[in-house]
Amino acid sequence: MSAIGEQVGDRLRAIRRQKGMSLHEVEARSGQEFKASVLSAYERGERALSVSRLVRLAELYDVPPDQLLPRDPGAEVDITDGTMAYDSGFTIDLVALSAVHEPDAEALGRYAARIQLQRQDFNGRFLTIRRDDLRVLAAVFGHGTDEFGARLESLGLRARV
Repeated sequence: MSAIGEQVGDRLRAIRRQKGMSLHEVEARSGQEFKASVLSAYERGERALSVSRLVRLAELYDVPPDQLLPRDPGAEVDITDGTMAYDSGFTIDLVALSAVHEPDAEALGRYAARIQLQRQDFNGRFLTIRRDDLRVLAAVFGHGTDEFGARLESLGLRARV
């Protein structure tokens, strides 16, 4: 299968897992429309997925169909040794964010909710804060971008996807 097939498969698996569903649960929820073995082949990139089947899976996962397509590989940022390469952004773990109760995290949560609404990003688990948003947030919180990334990292908010 092609690299794009593998990327679509990776995205299918990520969204299914974010929704907390097993392959067998999707099979049951679909009324046997999607067999677990077929879903597994889609996720491994071993079987082609038609547009109509992709749209149907999106309905089952309750996400817009474009959420099942591969993300831009440059959409995440690498933090190493406290320095941040912020050319692309920062992926936040929204579940971890909701569990942190301090003013910085609460303000970030409100900002993230607005971005999700604006983007119609419904995966509910991760949100990539783009470069420009990251700069704005760092300025609002009174940090440089590198410091802000380190602060998010120290709060355990960086998604490991």
